[in-house]
Amino acid sequence: MRTTKAAAAALSAREWGVLLVLCGAIFLEGIDVAMLNVAMPAIRADLGLSTGTLQWIMSAYVLGYGGFMLVGGRAADLFGRRRMFVSWLSVFLVFSGLGGFASEGWQLITARFVTGVAAAFMTPAGLSVITTGFAEGPRRNKALLFYSGTAAGGFSIGLVVGGLLASVDWRWVFFAPVVLSALILIGALAFVPKSPRPDRTGQSLDLAGGLTITAAILLLVLGVERVSHAPLASTLVTVGAGLASLAAFVAIERRAAAPLVRLGILRTGTLVRSNVAGLLFAAGFFGFQFLVVLYLQELRGWSTLETSFAMIVIGVDAILSPTLVPKLVDRFGNARLIFGGLILASLSYALFLRLDADWTYLAMLPSLLLLGIAFALTYGPLTIVATENVGEEEQGLAGGLLYTAFQFGAALGLSAAAAVNVAATASDSAAARLAGYQAALWVPLAAALGAVLVSAFGVRSGRGHVVSRRDPSPERTSVE
Repeated sequence: MRTTKAAAAALSAREWGVLLVLCGAIFLEGIDVAMLNVAMPAIRADLGLSTGTLQWIMSAYVLGYGGFMLVGGRAADLFGRRRMFVSWLSVFLVFSGLGGFASEGWQLITARFVTGVAAAFMTPAGLSVITTGFAEGPRRNKALLFYSGTAAGGFSIGLVVGGLLASVDWRWVFFAPVVLSALILIGALAFVPKSPRPDRTGQSLDLAGGLTITAAILLLVLGVERVSHAPLASTLVTVGAGLASLAAFVAIERRAAAPLVRLGILRTGTLVRSNVAGLLFAAGFFGFQFLVVLYLQELRGWSTLETSFAMIVIGVDAILSPTLVPKLVDRFGNARLIFGGLILASLSYALFLRLDADWTYLAMLPSLLLLGIAFALTYGPLTIVATENVGEEEQGLAGGLLYTAFQFGAALGLSAAAAVNVAATASDSAAARLAGYQAALWVPLAAALGAVLVSAFGVRSGRGHVVSRRDPSPERTSVE
């Protein structure tokens, strides 16, 4: 039986070529974000930026990525996945390079916003190439787990590479992705197959829906991002405007003949659970890393490179995702793995609550290692569950929904952790800063426990049902 399963999951040389190109793109996205994270102090020192401007360099990418993800996913379904992938990868390449030439803060912010928009179109297009090109079951699971492991590896490796490049010149943090983007673009033109032009009869890009959901996500992410440093009234107005835009989007989608998001897709428990669990998991994961970096660099005085090497143990997920996790999925199923991974994440954060001013690295190691294992058990299976049993014509949309949840969750976790940290830090003394970190560490734990609760319903209910508006078991087109 095991031999039969292994044979069923085996990929051809052509399929490996396609998969490696798409993995290169998600690796690029991960390494790009991670490298910039550790290069921020060097950018501030060279350009003389204020804290507010420096924060916008990160926020601009989050706004572009999160705000346009659903539009990007639907565009892949309507205008061709390969076309969207190649076109926006080219935009990513150009504006990453332009960021390296920036001499003013606004130039860097603009470049990062457009790069985020490019990633918002490129990422769901790449994911949907996998979910439509690899037959649902062992082959697709293997491809998606390899894909998710590469994404995690990009972020982990980016922490170290970013530290090395920033120690030479922070501009290389922007120039290095240009070289990688060019190689991936050449590979995409050579390996990713041209698909038939999508049948858009009765279909069009819902511009009104696209504008309102983009405005809603932009405003909500902006509101969350401003919690820790903007006046409360301003934040409430921003969030209120975002909720109003979201209500307008729902009203438009109910009446649209060809909606951007078919609201019926949200009636399926497996898809909704995976997106909510993904949002909460991302909130805890990114909020925790943010706090650990602050603790190591601001309280302990570790260098950027020392911090990068300390955090790289989380990258164990890049090894486990393509090797061990597929076997665990075959044996236990995605729902149980997600549930187990979220429990491990909760345990990781709980162990870190004992944080002290003179913790050794060995004291931190169990939490960091558990978090890497938790990511491996959770991220890939969540991607599988969020896209399985969805019709081919909506795979881009399904990917867009999932990545929007991840991105919004990351913004929520970062802002909540920062807000609690600021509120709980009474002074600039070491003891006060430690108290702030200890209080803020409850944020990722609360998010992870919420995700555990959501995923528990998935373990009880088992596999979900088909959510396609067409044939519930459409034939998949091979990438060969």
